[in-house]
Amino acid sequence: MSEQSGPPTDDPFGGREPTSHERMTGLPWDASYHEGRAPWDIDGPQPAIVRVASKGGFAGAVLDAGCGTGENALHVAALGLSVVGVDVAETALAIARAKAEDRRIEIEFAAADALRLETLGRRFVTVLDCGLFHTFDAGERPGYAASLASVTEPDGILYVLCFSDDGPDTGPHPVSREELRAAFNPGAGWTITAIQPDRIHTRFHVDGAPAWLATVTRI
Repeated sequence: MSEQSGPPTDDPFGGREPTSHERMTGLPWDASYHEGRAPWDIDGPQPAIVRVASKGGFAGAVLDAGCGTGENALHVAALGLSVVGVDVAETALAIARAKAEDRRIEIEFAAADALRLETLGRRFVTVLDCGLFHTFDAGERPGYAASLASVTEPDGILYVLCFSDDGPDTGPHPVSREELRAAFNPGAGWTITAIQPDRIHTRFHVDGAPAWLATVTRI
């Protein structure tokens, strides 16, 4: 790409197409980190992800898609695994890198569009989506599933922790089991091993919001 064809410097979306969530709010994801912690930034990894890690659920090269300020990725990297965390929010990535330096954890954080992960030019054995899938609308989900498939090794494992539609006090953008199955289907290169009820902790939910933890295998 020539210098002249790069995105305008005043483009808050960095030359990419805004996601449905960004179109709805009128703000790029980066704006979520401009005035203190984002609602999902709980200053620690999600308990569900800690539990998966404690059971040996992460192996090989690991990708955290939509890593935010890096707490989940840092937790996995601290176990000695090779981890790459990606996000479109440069402010969140800067915070994540500072945390890694302070904690002396070896990890890579990079700017990348979750809908265009093939641009990474890399493949991973384990992929994590914590709180990203539910932000995409039905029209974006097939492309997102394909993007994840492009960087996941055959027989690799994807974990999706997302807000569910089952229970009171649901989070924003709740999704159903059926929507997960529709997105991660064999035709898209995936098979769902399990969808279990769980919780996503936020700064506004004392005991977490209802969630699904899906375990998905790349075929």
